[in-house]
Amino acid sequence: MEMTDRTVAPKAHVLAEGSRRIVESGWFGMAVFGVIIANAAVLGVETYSGAVERWHTELKTLEHVFLAVFTVEILLRAVAHADRPRDFLRDPWNLFDVAVVVLAFLPIARENATVLRLLRLARVLRAARFLPQVRIVLAAIGKSIPGMLSFVLVGTLLLYVYAMVGWVFFADDDPEHYGSIGRAVLTLFLLITLDGLGDAVRAGLEISRWTIVYFGSFVLFGSFVLVNLLIGVVINSLEEARQMESTPEGRPPAAPAGPGGEVLLGGEVLRDRVETARRALDELQSALDAADGTCVCGAVEGRREPQMTGVSSG
Repeated sequence: MEMTDRTVAPKAHVLAEGSRRIVESGWFGMAVFGVIIANAAVLGVETYSGAVERWHTELKTLEHVFLAVFTVEILLRAVAHADRPRDFLRDPWNLFDVAVVVLAFLPIARENATVLRLLRLARVLRAARFLPQVRIVLAAIGKSIPGMLSFVLVGTLLLYVYAMVGWVFFADDDPEHYGSIGRAVLTLFLLITLDGLGDAVRAGLEISRWTIVYFGSFVLFGSFVLVNLLIGVVINSLEEARQMESTPEGRPPAAPAGPGGEVLLGGEVLRDRVETARRALDELQSALDAADGTCVCGAVEGRREPQMTGVSSG
């Protein structure tokens, strides 16, 4: 049966299975990771003009070898998904790898040394594919972007309000730091990191003792509340990314188990099973009713037969 299935299997499935064995093997990942590290090392060597003049031909040859290896790798990964191409396109790492390799073949990249160097530098980022912890951190950064946008909006509003207040009260006495809205925003932005806070407070106290309220409230909202909010967003995204990494191919985790170990199903699946059980119970009740009716009829016939026999014998 197994041989028959293999014979009947389409070519795409056979190619996908063979490529999948190669791509998922340990030696393949280690080899590609080694090539990425070697590419990064060569890219660093090319920053020395003396090395480029001495080994120009050898470095060009290595660049072509690296590009060929990365091209073969991407082709193998694509063929491994020949029976399910949508899964290949759903993986953002695959799209990134394809973009980095394909752009290297375009004329604009081959003719522009700066673009080519940037693309070669982007290959170094591909090392994250083979480092789970780095993958988790990058995924967490991507997931935290919506929360960071909210953080940026709130932070911008806070900076603008406090910058306007600082301009109103300190523009005449400290024009270097609060002479315009731009200078005030820059000054307060640096104060969020608590850099130069002592000097700013001392300069403010020379103007008025009430400036301690201004700086104290800004540090409270800017440094403590906003920064802790950002940390909370990143930690939450990091936990979500870790859960996604722990599931194969980024699929959602399995349904949670109940107290007795049973699997808690979704609403649609649970509703279908309830309907199926209800129909089965109705059919069972009908069968029991039919069986009870047959038994009752048999008992009545059994009681009538002796009475008729007794009358006939009399």
